[in-house]
Amino acid sequence: MTDRINISSGTIWEEKVGYSRAVKVGNQVFVSGTVAVDENGKTVGEGNPYKQAKFVFSKIEKALLQADATLSDVVRTRMFVSDINNFDEITKAHGEIFADIRPAATLVEISRLVNNLLVEIEVDAIINK
Repeated sequence: MTDRINISSGTIWEEKVGYSRAVKVGNQVFVSGTVAVDENGKTVGEGNPYKQAKFVFSKIEKALLQADATLSDVVRTRMFVSDINNFDEITKAHGEIFADIRPAATLVEISRLVNNLLVEIEVDAIINK
């Protein structure tokens, strides 16, 4: 049986909702939907889709590192945006991180995100060490 490791970032939402920032099973890591809210509950980059996406990718990277993975292990990204017109700014941030890694990627518009956030991103990674 493969060990399961739940990774927490310590936010109140993880305990309240009952989820983990990331889950590692074997050599696979699944990072939950991640938004631009810092450890104090404050929105980062309010109204700026590029800044929000960059912050989200930094949070995702921290979770991956806790799972002994890196951004280069990411095989899939899913981006949920509340306004498809922010496509260029969000994909610019994605491209800066993943231009050489080239994971499978999805970006879809949804009706809205909590607290008027602009983007939520989740990733899957496979560790090849």
